Amino acid sequence: MKLATFTHAGSTRIGVVDGDAIVDLSVAAPALPREMCAFLAAGTEALAAARQAVSTSSARVALKEVKLEAPILRPPKILAVGLNYKDHIAETGNKTPEVPVIFNKQSTAVNSPYGDIHLPRVSEQLDYEGELAVVIGRYCRHVPKSRAPEVIVGYTIANDVSVRDWQRRVPTFTMGKSWDTHCPLGPWITTADEVGDPHALDLKTWVNGELRQHSNTSQLLFNCFDLVEHLSTAFTLEPGDVISTGTPAGVAAAMNPPKWLKPGDVVKIAIEKLGEIENRVIAEPENTPRI
Repeated sequence: MKLATFTHAGSTRIGVVDGDAIVDLSVAAPALPREMCAFLAAGTEALAAARQAVSTSSARVALKEVKLEAPILRPPKILAVGLNYKDHIAETGNKTPEVPVIFNKQSTAVNSPYGDIHLPRVSEQLDYEGELAVVIGRYCRHVPKSRAPEVIVGYTIANDVSVRDWQRRVPTFTMGKSWDTHCPLGPWITTADEVGDPHALDLKTWVNGELRQHSNTSQLLFNCFDLVEHLSTAFTLEPGDVISTGTPAGVAAAMNPPKWLKPGDVVKIAIEKLGEIENRVIAEPENTPRI
């Protein structure tokens, strides 16, 4: 299934994408939660009810008539991984990590799959990172790698947008990675049963039609299941948590000279079986909140 959050007729709710339409679960299965984290927390029974609704309900809305939102509007946690493709490690000149390099992106960074990315008014070093993202489907702790697939509900696409000068100011990445609009997600969550092996997916990133990144998730240094085991050793993973698994070579920062994103640029990321997201860069609006 393709689980989506969408806005239509002034209301935001969840549904299942079926071809060129979306099954509105608020109508097709009104007993189900209308928010994605709550829906995922409802477990396998909720997933089964959604599947049943796709096969039996006529409560469909054309995809072209809705606005697709980030599938998880406010993830409990966004956990990201640095230096997790060998070719990206090589282009940065860093040593190969012995354990995953983990950092947080704040949940307020979440952006829709087609929303505008803001170029900060205090930096011009804006970069893209096309990434496979894991979505956790149940509360879990101390998950062995062999059981990690049991706690993953599905996968989506993330752009780990980065403000490089802010990222490099201190050893931790959070300030450079967490700006508002700097985590486009989507276009939906493709459930794990539909994806199959998450470590055999083609990944591409274009900027203004120029192919900048082209790799495969088989090249992950620490794969999705490694990451679930590692993270759940320390803390509880929750329904709706997002693990962005790292980016391959081809980022703007590694070019000579760097090709930083600028207003008007369009970043498109596609991952096999998951779809694509596309976001335009704009100057940070003057009406963004100030004190």
